[in-house]
Amino acid sequence: MELINFIEINATTAIILILVGFVGGLVSGFIGSGGAFVLTPAMMALGAPGIVAVASNSCHKFPKAMVGVFKRHKYGQVDVKLGLVMAVFAEAGVLFGKHVMTGVRNSFGAVGTDLYVSAIFILTLAIVGGYVYKDYRKLKAMDDLADEKQQLTRLARWVQSVRIPGTMFYSRGAQAEISFLFTIPLGFGTGFLSSAIAVGGFVGVPGMIYVLGVPAIMASATEMVIATATGLGATILYGMEGAVDIRLAMLILLGSLFGIQLGAMGSTYVKDYEVKFTMAAIMLTVLFSRFFYIPGYLNKLGMMEPLQESTLHILKWIGDGVMFVALIVGAYTVISALLRGMKEHRERQSVSARESASD
Repeated sequence: MELINFIEINATTAIILILVGFVGGLVSGFIGSGGAFVLTPAMMALGAPGIVAVASNSCHKFPKAMVGVFKRHKYGQVDVKLGLVMAVFAEAGVLFGKHVMTGVRNSFGAVGTDLYVSAIFILTLAIVGGYVYKDYRKLKAMDDLADEKQQLTRLARWVQSVRIPGTMFYSRGAQAEISFLFTIPLGFGTGFLSSAIAVGGFVGVPGMIYVLGVPAIMASATEMVIATATGLGATILYGMEGAVDIRLAMLILLGSLFGIQLGAMGSTYVKDYEVKFTMAAIMLTVLFSRFFYIPGYLNKLGMMEPLQESTLHILKWIGDGVMFVALIVGAYTVISALLRGMKEHRERQSVSARESASD
């Protein structure tokens, strides 16, 4: 079994990690997916093996998620009961996903985990990102005028109509009673992805929106309850394997604790379709970046014809560049939404003040 090597961290690397953590925090607070779909690839781009990036991301995720839960609970966006129900089944997914990851590492080494994490990212981002973008375009065309009940998918309406005695609980987010049996696959899938790529929100957030009928803003906030549980569970399990780099986790956490509060504030000023646009844009950009790393991993594993070092360097440079674009897109989208929302809020207050004065 190959030993796990941690990357060297100097002043430049530390600053980059803090900035990456800040952007990840912005995204996390805004869409509730943990922001790890930019953080995990960014760590890997800096040289961290896939298993270390996932483990360290999980370590930083649960305290950050707790901050996000408290912040967004103040705005009434968290469905605590639904989050706790899904968290129970998510822990089973975490345990399974950890065993798969360590199995890959034992068979193919650290590079094997790089390929495994990248492959899951590409597959998941393509499916979820494409679907969310399609839904964004639909809602944008409607100009978000329809109420939440009219926006429910056919599946969500069916799920809310099913009555299974002894399994029902009331979801404040869905504003309906739901059988906890429908949360089992969603929770398990969320936990599996949390321990496989440190991004359970890929399943949790869309699942709550499209399967359970929870509004996007509330689904993104509720996912943080699940992220707290799965992050803690994955940290313990991967820590026992010696895969958690506490230096990476703390530097990322330092930046993300500031970013998540700004992201949470920004989420209060936007419509559902704007949250979905942000999710889709970042997911599809990160998906594109991961493609350029795959040939290098296959080359190291001897699964393809050897490539010249210059070719591998060019591919990595392109992948790093696209990853940088994803970080910029995420930061710009959230900050612009926050500034625009604050400006509109001040304008409404000004109009109200003038109308009060005229009365």
